[in-house]
Amino acid sequence: MRRKKGAQCLTALVLGMTMLFGTTGGTVNAAAPLHYFMQQPGNYESTTPYGNNEKAGHYVQAGDAKIYYEVYGEGKPVFVFHGGGVGTPYEMGQLIDKLRQNYQVITVSTRGHGRSEIGHSPLTYEQKAQDMLAVMKAVTNEPAILLGFSDGAYTAYKVASMYPERVDRVIAIGAGTLKKGFFSGEMKVEDLTKIDAQFIEQQKKIMPEPERFQEFCTNYMKFWSQMEVGEDFLKTIKCPVLLIAGDEDDHAPLVTMVEAEQYIPNARLCIVPKAWHSAFIDNFPVTWTAMESFLQADRSKLPGSKKVAYNRR
Repeated sequence: MRRKKGAQCLTALVLGMTMLFGTTGGTVNAAAPLHYFMQQPGNYESTTPYGNNEKAGHYVQAGDAKIYYEVYGEGKPVFVFHGGGVGTPYEMGQLIDKLRQNYQVITVSTRGHGRSEIGHSPLTYEQKAQDMLAVMKAVTNEPAILLGFSDGAYTAYKVASMYPERVDRVIAIGAGTLKKGFFSGEMKVEDLTKIDAQFIEQQKKIMPEPERFQEFCTNYMKFWSQMEVGEDFLKTIKCPVLLIAGDEDDHAPLVTMVEAEQYIPNARLCIVPKAWHSAFIDNFPVTWTAMESFLQADRSKLPGSKKVAYNRR
């Protein structure tokens, strides 16, 4: 898997080795295999086109945008929030395939991604949380498990903070503390096309408003350049949280994940070896083993780890 360092990689990867979109607009053969953004030979490919599967798809109105989601399986609800920018539920395909065997899995396409509309209001995490709450209310009344990757993990944090009664526990992959300006620069559709033309062409065909693709990319990067996540916010998340960090992650560097684990009262941290930002793709066995025990445990038996002071003077 190709790596790029720091904020420069946002033009190409934007918060993760993310995958494909779905749509309300044009049509793509749902039976055709989906194409990963910068797909590498040997990467897991689900046979279910998550994010572009009309048979399982639904919409809910959230503010000024229709949000698209799909439902699979039966059992306790698990909401899956994908990565941002070029993200899609399909990037989480291997996890969803495993989860749906024992849980009801709800995969959500974030506002501006896939089949979900962009809307016209400024992008904020409060808005993202409200979008997700609209989906959650449409599916279940019981507290749910939230699984988020990168941008999706920050959204899960916000939902857990704003609506604690709706959240049973959170699994957050690649989302630590964040200082304003860490993610900066531009994300241009023409640059993404140079990197993976097949992906971009496919994406344009299935987006509800492909003519607004660059507008979305510009606004998304403006939003991310101003993002800040610190102790004051993370302390407001009271539910059990499992943090998962790739040991080679340059989007959510390991030190930021350790800080988040220290600040979230009931958090534990799993460091995945030989893994980048997309730890669940790079080292699925370790990631799944950590998730499975966390998912199966009684909530009362999920206290956070002991917060040990740094060994420094």
